[in-house]
Amino acid sequence: MKQLKRAAILLDRTRPKVPYREVKRLVEASGLKVVRERPEFGIVVGGDGLFSFYGRNERMPLLFVGVRSSSLTESRAYLAAAYMEELTSSVQMVMDGRYTISEVSRLDVRLNRRKLGSVFTDVYVQRGAESNCIRYMVEVVNRETKIREYGIGDGLVVCTRAGSTGYFSYLDKLRSGENLEPEKFTLIGDKEIGLCHIVPTYTEREGEKIHPLRYTVPIESVIRIRLTRQADARLYGVTKKRSGIKLSLDDSLEIEKSNEVTRVIKLGPMKPPL
Repeated sequence: MKQLKRAAILLDRTRPKVPYREVKRLVEASGLKVVRERPEFGIVVGGDGLFSFYGRNERMPLLFVGVRSSSLTESRAYLAAAYMEELTSSVQMVMDGRYTISEVSRLDVRLNRRKLGSVFTDVYVQRGAESNCIRYMVEVVNRETKIREYGIGDGLVVCTRAGSTGYFSYLDKLRSGENLEPEKFTLIGDKEIGLCHIVPTYTEREGEKIHPLRYTVPIESVIRIRLTRQADARLYGVTKKRSGIKLSLDDSLEIEKSNEVTRVIKLGPMKPPL
């Protein structure tokens, strides 16, 4: 691969896990030039939430660098290609051309036919503070089939392969219904979209005697979601607002494969990203 020499450092703008000057010092010690204009790639230092944010907003190739922490509630950084203690050697590999770039398809999200944006990992509809649950309908359409199902619960998550280690994997972490296994997760295929009902009390698939909980569909599918009863329901994943986007009974949400991709840097013999 091409030897890259110019990089931008991308951190959390309000609560960076590592100070900018420290990341810059380590990067420049490798001989790489840190720039703000016309970078050849971006170095994202943080956790999966930050990787998701820059993954849906940047077009340049991205190197995801995780930060280890003793805190039990910190991000697992499943998407990281390397960790902070490996930053210098990782940058050297990129400078030497010892890397590949993987193009990950994003998902376009439209509300009432208006595009809100594209997501790199996941997007989800979830109940707000004013409702105990939400009632909704999900429709999946592709060349092979049409699925319609109904759910009552906390909501629904729709994800790409990059996002499948997150909310989509909450079922993998349950152990006999009594304990958690936090390190377990499911990784779906490159050509799949994952759907997972969030803590439902009931689901029903139209025309079938099954009550779906989690499954995948082909990436060419179109997914439509509507509320079937008015409730405090919020859309997350395409906005910076912590309160999400409030949904009403008249709203129609549509999710499908985007023409946009996220370009993820994979390093040679080191731990690869997803």
